Amino acid sequence: MYTYDFRVTGYPFRLYSGTDALEKLPAEMARNHARRAFVVCGRTVSRRTPLIKRMRELLGERLAGVFDEIEKDTARSSVVRATEAARSARADLVIGVGAGSVIQGARIVTILLAEKRPVEELVTQYPEHGPAVSPKLLEPKLPIINVLTAPTTAQNRAGSRMKDDATARGMEFFDPKTRPVAIFWDADALLTAPLPLIRTGAATIWCRAAMNLGAIGDNPLVEGDRLQSYRLAAGAIPRIADPADPAPRFDLCAATLLQNRESDDGGQQFARHWAMRATYAFSTGLISVYPQVGQGEGYSTLMGTTLRRLGHRDPEAMARIASALGIDGAAADAASRIADRMEAVFRSLGMPTRLSELGIARDGLPRVLELSLTNFNADPKREFVRERELLGEILQSAW
Repeated sequence: MYTYDFRVTGYPFRLYSGTDALEKLPAEMARNHARRAFVVCGRTVSRRTPLIKRMRELLGERLAGVFDEIEKDTARSSVVRATEAARSARADLVIGVGAGSVIQGARIVTILLAEKRPVEELVTQYPEHGPAVSPKLLEPKLPIINVLTAPTTAQNRAGSRMKDDATARGMEFFDPKTRPVAIFWDADALLTAPLPLIRTGAATIWCRAAMNLGAIGDNPLVEGDRLQSYRLAAGAIPRIADPADPAPRFDLCAATLLQNRESDDGGQQFARHWAMRATYAFSTGLISVYPQVGQGEGYSTLMGTTLRRLGHRDPEAMARIASALGIDGAAADAASRIADRMEAVFRSLGMPTRLSELGIARDGLPRVLELSLTNFNADPKREFVRERELLGEILQSAW
């Protein structure tokens, strides 16, 4: 087992990685002076794998409760129920066990436990005119430990999103105090994720890593983060099909951690060229309307079309991506050639490259568009509103 200590912009966390990493969980609780841990997870983790049983054995009486009904895309109703259960259990530490939806849900649980205002006042606001605004969440938060069952960029972020059940609208929270005190990459925990989940996660991580190679004006630390993240993700993709090999899953976890570290080293959390920003917003909206779709499928069906329609707006970024991917040809054609390469890799993973292949209704795309227009990570300055017609055309073309 390998243990690393990180201090990231003043928020320290410990990373436990390897075989039997979870054996350090009781000691990590003690380090945070916690006596009553509350586990947040999904039903698949609790009912189809031995992972929660193992945690019960490790923590004994220190495990105050388990909520295993966090739903995909972090549905608001499930997060509210988890918060009520954690409050009833008198938890003094929250453990998120799962992938993106669960890890975000655990963070929101700590916010709802601490903040006294209505939920609608805690989330990012989108005024009709002007940039989006994230309210300051000032109350102290319970410490969080994240145990990953699949690689996810959610593992050490400070932002979280849940979906409103009634409207499918994304509700976004930002609070640096919800970054974890510890992260566990345990081999057995990571091997609980089925291949389809790993495949969609790998596609997401690789796609973002490739697009971030187009960033302009990076300092050397950010550039190093991005190059190493891409190397790890690209190297892991051909090896993910082996259900007994945790090594590519560890590499993908490391790639996502490096992607998050970009912003701590002075970079942007997301590549700021139009193609990536729009694809990320489209993908998030698509998942909200069609919960059966994963983010990897969102990227694989939308990235090519969006590159071909918007890549020309950022020619220098496209030239840098093409060069990093070893794609030859004229600079004017870079976006199209990158799109071809991206779609070839997605198809090699057995993933769709058109929205119609997902079996979704074309008449649902206007709803996807509307949800895409309120996405803080992709569009904090609300530029997408002025591009509504073009973005709608791109979605229809991707179908």
